[in-house]
Amino acid sequence: MNPYLNDDLMTLAASVRRFADARVAPGFLERDRTRVLDRSLMREMGAMGLIAPELPEPLGGQGLGCLAAGVVHEELARADLSMSYVPLLASLNAQILAAHGQPAVARPWLQKMVAGEALCAIALTEPRGGSDAASLRLRIERDAEGYVLNGEKTSISAADQCDIAVVFGRTGTVESGAHGVTAVLVPMDLPGITRSRFDCHGQRAIGRGSLFFDNVRVPLSHRLGDENQGFVQVMQGFDYSRALIGLQVLAVARAALDDAWQYVTQRQAFGKPLSAFQGVSHPLADFDTQVSAARLLCLQALWLKDQGKPHSAEAAMCKWWAPKLAYDCIHQCLLMFGHGGYDRGVMEQRLRDVLGFQIGDGTAQIMKTIIARDRAGRQAVPA
Repeated sequence: MNPYLNDDLMTLAASVRRFADARVAPGFLERDRTRVLDRSLMREMGAMGLIAPELPEPLGGQGLGCLAAGVVHEELARADLSMSYVPLLASLNAQILAAHGQPAVARPWLQKMVAGEALCAIALTEPRGGSDAASLRLRIERDAEGYVLNGEKTSISAADQCDIAVVFGRTGTVESGAHGVTAVLVPMDLPGITRSRFDCHGQRAIGRGSLFFDNVRVPLSHRLGDENQGFVQVMQGFDYSRALIGLQVLAVARAALDDAWQYVTQRQAFGKPLSAFQGVSHPLADFDTQVSAARLLCLQALWLKDQGKPHSAEAAMCKWWAPKLAYDCIHQCLLMFGHGGYDRGVMEQRLRDVLGFQIGDGTAQIMKTIIARDRAGRQAVPA
């Protein structure tokens, strides 16, 4: 028990775990092999209310809060990190659409996302960079009929599988930096869009790839937030997703620890269980401690969001620490299994899956800069 999870949330977690064990975990290895995201499973998740449960009921959600979304993400990620990417993208993008989209445009898509009938990507990164808003070059030009998009986005999660995407592009001058970027909602079946997919190391069911826009037209009503303020306004939603990502990767680490503890108590060496040797049990105890502590930090960030309190620094802590910790923890657990861990299977796939979160959705260096600016002030930490 901990102060953030009450009986209702624990009951929710137990229900999601039963679903994840029965429906998500069995296809874990196969989805990695085929690189196909199971749309029927997405719809099952939607029917159970497991996608963006924090959304208000009028928008298709259940109004359960961000901590509820967190426990859902944990239990799904424990079974398959790629499938937990579905509610992650939904929670991030639904928040953006609900806050900044025009209701007539946003609400139909929100309902589809919550039902598991649509997947929404977020398209920020470009070949020149992602975290640096001044480097964005995809052009969004306004004419009498709407906006016209030209350019490329790359390393986009679910690039070749998404139905819609929140696309960031430059409407202002390069010199205007973050204050010259606009966000628009783009259906992926529009003329002029082509896509590619990378052969990624992990998270292969969700995948990553590039989006190419060649004179793609979207109505003015599809703009999210104010013109030239999209980066500043919409990026605030990333504080939420960073805490969710922390819970996702830590859930995978916890699953690895559970398996490793069970293995070392059963495997014999020199007439004793492996756990009798401090060289085996102490590293696991070390990671068990850190994973438990990092999880509390992630839950605290979500609690702060539910309370309407600032949580940017806490979310950034979740995002840089948890993925690195999870990778190091799973790596240690894999070594405990010896050659059995090195063979292709559940443990090595866990290791591959969590690695991607040290790269995407905000690097450790950017997260530490956010923390430093929160503590010292932006003027004291200009870059």
